[in-house]
Amino acid sequence: MSKKKVALGEYHQLMVPRAIFFTNGVGVHRDRLSSFELALRDAGIEKANLVTVSSIFPPHCREISRKEGEKLIMPGQIVHCVMARQDTNEPNRLIAAAIGLARPADKNRYGYLSEHHSYGEPGKKAGDYAEDLAATMLATTLGVEFDAEKAWNEREQVFRLEKTILKTRNIVQSAEGHPKGLWSTVIACGVFIF
Repeated sequence: MSKKKVALGEYHQLMVPRAIFFTNGVGVHRDRLSSFELALRDAGIEKANLVTVSSIFPPHCREISRKEGEKLIMPGQIVHCVMARQDTNEPNRLIAAAIGLARPADKNRYGYLSEHHSYGEPGKKAGDYAEDLAATMLATTLGVEFDAEKAWNEREQVFRLEKTILKTRNIVQSAEGHPKGLWSTVIACGVFIF
């Protein structure tokens, strides 16, 4: 019976990501799906079967570079990710997709990833919003007191002074819709490695 418990415990450990990398991309094509495929290619993750998951950054998970992460994905592999995706076929319409990250200082605790997809919002604003969202989720989990009505840059200072939040960041991809009405797709992803 103890062998079964050990085996089950090992299985559960295999299901917790040990690393994450961040990537983004943009694709343009007359077909919506092909536009998405080109965005995945631009992001370097087109060879994986992607499964989107919710927003928990696992304890002890480490960030690796996109280049290092891409080498760890085999063609056809099922890969879990947090993905933000937006598309349009409206000429010149501004689109953005962003992922925010908030990591706790204590590596034994979990953090948060957030996804944000928008129209008409510049990349910097979309990225800041996603980062703020992740930091706010983590701060409420950690019991950090802050004024939710204050601007992100003011709350960011509170989070940094608190010392319970180690790092916040974001990755964003924005684009304008193709002037001739082709489909334009933007993606931003946090890709988990097991």
